[in-house]
Amino acid sequence: MITAGVIGATGYAGSQLVALLSAHRHVTIGYLASHSHVGKHFGEVYPSLALLCNLPLQEEDIEAASQICDVLFLALPHGMASHKVTEEILARCVVIDLGADFRLSDYRVYQSWYQSDHPSSHLLAQSVYGLCELHRRAIRAAQLIANPGCYTTSSILTLAPLLGKALVDPASLIIDSASGTSGAGRSEKVDSLFCEVNENYKAYGVATHRHTPEIEQELSREHGAALVVQFTPHLVPMNRGILSTCYANLKPGVGSDEIESAYDEYYHGEPFIRLMGSSLPETRFVRNTNVCAIGWRVDERTRRVIALGAIDNLIKGAAGQAVQNMNIRFGLDETAGLAVAVASPL
Repeated sequence: MITAGVIGATGYAGSQLVALLSAHRHVTIGYLASHSHVGKHFGEVYPSLALLCNLPLQEEDIEAASQICDVLFLALPHGMASHKVTEEILARCVVIDLGADFRLSDYRVYQSWYQSDHPSSHLLAQSVYGLCELHRRAIRAAQLIANPGCYTTSSILTLAPLLGKALVDPASLIIDSASGTSGAGRSEKVDSLFCEVNENYKAYGVATHRHTPEIEQELSREHGAALVVQFTPHLVPMNRGILSTCYANLKPGVGSDEIESAYDEYYHGEPFIRLMGSSLPETRFVRNTNVCAIGWRVDERTRRVIALGAIDNLIKGAAGQAVQNMNIRFGLDETAGLAVAVASPL
């Protein structure tokens, strides 16, 4: 059995992670921490999950947790993990960080976009970007895994085959992504209040969203050269889910057959990729699963491809992908503890 710990266990991503780990037949949870709810039991904060897990919630102590855990999940806001993770901790246990601190390989890019210092920048060289479908081999040997962001997961997986196979003009990339409100976290924010979100649809972080450099970093790797993207996130009045609509100009001679072949070759045998061809994905198709559903259309009139990717932002976009990373790292069946389908789309 793998002993797991979760720091930040009562946020939306953290609680989803606790639920998945509690039902995982190869895992026992040995440590839960939540600064906001120290002294309470997990089931007091989430009564619906009390029968799965009702451990006491402790003050955050990554040193103590690393002494008893084989894997430690950090579900913390950016700027915190970089102050807590050390080489000594990594020598004792695997760390999977659900935050942003170890995702960007260049700490100067992190400082620029997050306006935060990075005291653990020396660890970036050993951090592995945990987008499982693209970095599985490196994940198998990693002690520090940077779990990707939610917008980035849907965007990168949707566009990677098109760039990896050189089918589109990299200078033409535009990504419009829409997310449910759980993506903003559980902390109290005026912009996330019911009356602000309900019956509303809005863009935010226009030209400034912090997932932009993460998308650019990974797509540049697939492309083989640096590129930039135009990324605009939107907030949708639903609890969970992300739909990323990606646009790119096709290179001469590229059509639907080449697009389909690229996706089939990139994602052949991938358990959590659902290729829908010219059918278009919807968030309800993947709700409560660890699946990324991808569909596309070629617009011959404009010579563009419109590719769409849908995920559950709390599962494939956060907790589920973290469990998938754990499964890979510890040599387990990659699908263990993770759903690939829902009983009903309703």
